[in-house]
Amino acid sequence: MNQESINKPGIDPAKAALNKNLETAAWGCFLIMLGGLMFVPDTVVKGGWWSIGVGFIMLGLNAARYFNKIKMSGFTTFLGIISLIGGALALAGMKGIDGAVFIIVLGAYLLLKPWFDKQGLFGKAEQS
Repeated sequence: MNQESINKPGIDPAKAALNKNLETAAWGCFLIMLGGLMFVPDTVVKGGWWSIGVGFIMLGLNAARYFNKIKMSGFTTFLGIISLIGGALALAGMKGIDGAVFIIVLGAYLLLKPWFDKQGLFGKAEQS
């Protein structure tokens, strides 16, 4: 962490460091999951499980942020929800509807955005 980010008003250096550690752990889990997807044949583990795993990684990162009073990322929360829903639908045999799910979740997010803004749940993690 550089000296400039430590001295910026509104930035808690301890939370910024914790957030960086959480992100690093999530990236590590994501890369392991990606390697597993490439290494393990689809006949052993169905493709939907990989998407569900990625969803849990993304949502787990944001849960860890939330419980540590760090602002969550709307982007990774959105990706986590899409991954979970897409994986569950793939396991259920519903293929090719990812675009529709994406649009529905995006619309729901836009409808709920004023509530999210009021709650202050999403934003820059360093400014928690």
